[in-house]
Amino acid sequence: MSGHLLICTDLDRTLIPNGPQPESPLAREYFAALVSRAEVSLAYVSGRHRSLVEQAITDFQLPVPDFVIGDVGTTIYRVVAGRDWQQDDVWEDEIALDWAGNTHAGLADLLADLEQLQLQEAEKQNRCKLSFYVQLQADTIALSQVIEARLEGAGAQCRLIWSVDEPANIGLLDILPRRASKYHAVRALMRGRGFDLGGTVFCGDSGNDIEVLVSPVPSVLVANCSDEVRLETLSKAKAGGQLENLYVAHGGLMGMNGNYAAGMLEGIAHYHPETIAWMQLPALPELS
Repeated sequence: MSGHLLICTDLDRTLIPNGPQPESPLAREYFAALVSRAEVSLAYVSGRHRSLVEQAITDFQLPVPDFVIGDVGTTIYRVVAGRDWQQDDVWEDEIALDWAGNTHAGLADLLADLEQLQLQEAEKQNRCKLSFYVQLQADTIALSQVIEARLEGAGAQCRLIWSVDEPANIGLLDILPRRASKYHAVRALMRGRGFDLGGTVFCGDSGNDIEVLVSPVPSVLVANCSDEVRLETLSKAKAGGQLENLYVAHGGLMGMNGNYAAGMLEGIAHYHPETIAWMQLPALPELS
């Protein structure tokens, strides 16, 4: 899609300033100006389900996106006229094949006796996403071995995503089809909508963003990420020969600190200097 830019971004602690680090004033306003351009399409890429994405848009006064990849990559929506969410059933049907006919309920039954796992609420589940709460002290390595053995025994090809809900102080486990992830969903969106690598930028901050951050998709790691994520991302990008496709924000664009939206803008300008004018910012020296 020549001349058109697709910006894909994580929400929590990337565009949404809900981490401990400070947000630069006006950064989200500059971002809103950028994505309001006809040349730009916006996709939110989040672990949140639809209602929580909509809540975030309202609570943080975020731009309404053109697309939403939700539920850790298991759902893709096109958002028409800012209110009509059209789900991509083709994507869901494609990744569901990885479960080899096993249903969400059937896989849940396979793991029902594991006391370390507590099934999350119904609204946090979907056809291709089986989600549990896990105590932080749980041995996730040993637990993964047990879970993977049972799933493989049922013929299901799965991906286990471990994360932490820091405000709630609880561990999270999402069991997905093997091909379901933020990276695979971003590439599916690109294919379906005609975007190439030169016209796409991904922004993220956390562990479940790393697969995209170290891929051929030009990506931005915002400055407020943890030291652990920064080191892991740089190491994997180097090992995979993808350092040229990773920009680590450090602050400095218009005096902003590189956190959250400020880091996103810094990285987008690195890949696409013409967007500086679209952010309604003064002309800047070339970014290194």
